[in-house]
Amino acid sequence: MCTAILLAGPAALAQSAADGTCPRDVLVAQSMQRQAVDQLEQADGDEAKNCRIWRRHVDTMRRVAGVYGRCLSGSERAERMAQVQGSEKEFSAAIRSRCRGS
Repeated sequence: MCTAILLAGPAALAQSAADGTCPRDVLVAQSMQRQAVDQLEQADGDEAKNCRIWRRHVDTMRRVAGVYGRCLSGSERAERMAQVQGSEKEFSAAIRSRCRGS
């Protein structure tokens, strides 16, 4: 399964790049990113629900950044990395300031 590669350790990731799976991995990462944004849009005033969504978003952005960092290059890599890392930092800060048990 594609997500198994995203959750695997560094050796498996290096093997993944060597096997030419980056195009598939990038498509999966893009899909994960879109789903994470969709979930953010579903957040409402319920603080506990928002915190769960935000934590999941941060985790997803970290995994997506790993794929983009490994598989992309040049300006596309820089742009996408800035996007997902910026989002991860923004929501990590929100979690620290607004969520219990962070």
